[in-house]
Amino acid sequence: MGSVPSRTVSAQAAAGLTALYPGSFDPPTNGHLDLIERGARLFGRLIVAVLRNTEKAPLFTTGERVEMLREATRSIPHVEVAEFEGLLVDFARQCGASAVLRGIRAISDYEYEMQMALMNRRLDPQVETVFLMPAEAYSYVSSRLIKEVYRLGGSIQGLVPPLVEARLRAKWRP
Repeated sequence: MGSVPSRTVSAQAAAGLTALYPGSFDPPTNGHLDLIERGARLFGRLIVAVLRNTEKAPLFTTGERVEMLREATRSIPHVEVAEFEGLLVDFARQCGASAVLRGIRAISDYEYEMQMALMNRRLDPQVETVFLMPAEAYSYVSSRLIKEVYRLGGSIQGLVPPLVEARLRAKWRP
């Protein structure tokens, strides 16, 4: 019997890889931080890539989102925060990243993320996409939902870092 070549990556090999965790992070949530902490354990270098999208009108500027993420991830080893625009695979090449980390909360996330992963693979087959499910406590949390609940006067305590809650309070007085 012939042997099948192994495509598994050992933990030691993965520790030498650079991965990107892209998103808008408007605002960063504890769900994002959960994935960042876990991604930092999987990869030797994790770059949280904040998308600068001129076609959207985010609540927080790109600079504010980068600043909040840098503060929130300060104590997590091997994590960097950067901003980017354009194609993710181009940014991955620029950073020397060979993996993209994405979170999947529900089936609807999976459908969208699968499309993006396949397009990225077509654009650059050397960049792999790794999907992680969030911790159960954050499986329903999204930036959009956080903003909506806060704007309507609901509590978001425990769903975002305290610094994000303070920034929301400064933007909106519910």
